[in-house]
Amino acid sequence: MIRLDPKTAVAEHISSGGQSEAGGNRTLSDAALEIIEKPVEPGMSGAVVSGLSQLFEALLLVTLGAAIFYSYLGPGQEVPYGVAIFISLALYNVIANAWGLHKISAYRTLLTQSGRVLASWSIVFLLLTAFMFLFKLQDSYSRVWLVSYYALGAVSLILFRLSLRALVMHWSQDGRLRRRTVIVGGGKDAEELINRIEASAQSDIQLFGLFDDRDDERSPEVVAGYRKLGRVSDLIEFARRTRVDLVIVSMPLSAETRVLHMLKQLWVLPVDIRLSAHMSKLQFKSRAYSYLGDVAVFDMADKPISDWNVILKWCFDKFVAITALTLLSPIMIATAIAIKLDSKGPVLFRQKRHGFNNELIDVFKFRSMYADMSDAKADKLVTRDDPRVTRVGRFIRKTSIDELPQLFNVLKGELSVIGPRPHALEAKAANMLYHEAVDGYFARHKVKPGITGWAQIHGWRGETDTIDKIMQRVNHDLYYIENWSIFLDAYILLMTPFSLVSKNENAF
Repeated sequence: MIRLDPKTAVAEHISSGGQSEAGGNRTLSDAALEIIEKPVEPGMSGAVVSGLSQLFEALLLVTLGAAIFYSYLGPGQEVPYGVAIFISLALYNVIANAWGLHKISAYRTLLTQSGRVLASWSIVFLLLTAFMFLFKLQDSYSRVWLVSYYALGAVSLILFRLSLRALVMHWSQDGRLRRRTVIVGGGKDAEELINRIEASAQSDIQLFGLFDDRDDERSPEVVAGYRKLGRVSDLIEFARRTRVDLVIVSMPLSAETRVLHMLKQLWVLPVDIRLSAHMSKLQFKSRAYSYLGDVAVFDMADKPISDWNVILKWCFDKFVAITALTLLSPIMIATAIAIKLDSKGPVLFRQKRHGFNNELIDVFKFRSMYADMSDAKADKLVTRDDPRVTRVGRFIRKTSIDELPQLFNVLKGELSVIGPRPHALEAKAANMLYHEAVDGYFARHKVKPGITGWAQIHGWRGETDTIDKIMQRVNHDLYYIENWSIFLDAYILLMTPFSLVSKNENAF
């Protein structure tokens, strides 16, 4: 996988390039707007569907084997029959995965899938029977149980697979299991790529059109029936206004400068980026490629948190948020009372901030300023002894108690517990908006923002009066995104209370 060095990208200051990243300032083509206006079903991960399918099949076979045992033999010999069920389940999973039976493309087939499932289950029982014969265990197991388990297991697996096929076909037609895809590039090369996709990967890919910076005859407005939607810089705005899962770059490996320039523009997006290998004259070993159907591609960038990791992080967020709200509710109630007694105005303060993929969200905070001096857009940074901050406000800002209402944003799914901190829209460093001061700033929005993060536990919180301070924040945020794991989240959560005590000199 090709990666841009985050520190190198962040270190480059720009005067106008960041403006295009901010989104909302570009005028997209009518063709692009037509796609954006269509409703989009939420996407489903093929890896998750496959994993759940394997889990359900395992539960089905275990339940069936146990039910036959207890109904025919009754309790008393659970261990040997339990071992037989476990071995049959393990063998079936090995054979099924070796045959590719847990791929989404396999789930869509009818005869091929049914035949291979039946063959896999039959091979399992041939091996199981051979094992019993070789080790003279046939007298230890009931033939009625063995035949019943095979027959009913085969019927149950086929019925399950037929039901799964119907579901997968329905989800594919709705677009939930098809990756919403655009191509960067144009001309004959893109036409050949589209033809290959339609020949082998059409069921997995929903192709919308092309983005290309060229305006001459090498890049016509329509390629293989798909329209040119805009330039590469327009793709950033397009992907922020409608869901894009995959970007395929139709450029030769020899065009290194063009590829890197394109990647530098697109790396801020939470999408998978692949470089088509169909134009490469170099032949690599098969493991060097990944595949979209039969189309070989090189992995250039991956969405940071995907598939099962999304579910894992969702569970972590919800568990921590509910637990924290329960344990910290006395502090939050006391804070609300103190704010009301200290100054006039509401207890909570709402502020627009950028969320995942630059989506605007309302972030909750305890009000720490006088109501008539509140700065909803954060045009002016809060400084030491700022007269706008109330007496209670100084304390809750210093201790970060003002951030606790953001636990409700976590429950709403707008924030994570751990992630890059969401910044106010007009926040500045050295009188420059953050995205103007730091190239690649919006790459920190490839994941959901969080209440606390890697930058915060390293002391980069509070006032950002210099460009170096915001660069340090972004550097730490990008490190977190590149190295995310649930264990890193747990470590950050554990270290946050200590950092509030030892590294709060910048919090005013």
